[in-house]
Amino acid sequence: MLDGFLLQGPEDARFTILLAHGAGAPMDSASMTAAAKALADAGFRVARFEFAYMAARRSGIRKPPPRAETLNPEYEAAIAALGAESPLIIGGKSMGGRVASMVADDLHDKGKIAGLLCLGYPFHPPGQPDKLRTGHLKQLATPALICQGTRDEFGTRDEVPGYDLSDRIEILWLEDGDHDLKPRKKISGFSAADHLATLAKAARAWAERLPV
Repeated sequence: MLDGFLLQGPEDARFTILLAHGAGAPMDSASMTAAAKALADAGFRVARFEFAYMAARRSGIRKPPPRAETLNPEYEAAIAALGAESPLIIGGKSMGGRVASMVADDLHDKGKIAGLLCLGYPFHPPGQPDKLRTGHLKQLATPALICQGTRDEFGTRDEVPGYDLSDRIEILWLEDGDHDLKPRKKISGFSAADHLATLAKAARAWAERLPV
């Protein structure tokens, strides 16, 4: 066990995935724990970590989330501390995936990462569809997989196809999923477990296509 990381999945996995949490919930939130387990069960080595502001909350120090771009150095430090021996995919939940996407190209260009995996990308703040967070995604060169619920209030299936996004980005749409990728089973016929199984299977197939 490395200090500061939650690790699961086979130690000899072909790929390691490093995941950061979203703005408001820690690395061991129910949604992150479920997603990490699904990915580990699919054969990935999964590592989760927390940014300093979130880790401080465990000591009773309540700090609001900082601006996402100010967390870039912390994400890069986590990559160095993890020291993954297998090809590394970086990403995370919501803001964590956004931060990973901002550091991805430099790291990919240096051969330090193989790809980017985002779980519920925050394309815009809820209720503010004109405040897009996609500028850096237009020219993204890193192979990326974004797993998005069709009714995610941070970017729905009706909205996202109209964005100018790099052709390196693949999007997996999960029917009726919210920002945690959870569907309403009575409406969609799918359970959260169904969607996580689909996500893990798609991530595995996508990773196998990465040039490493």
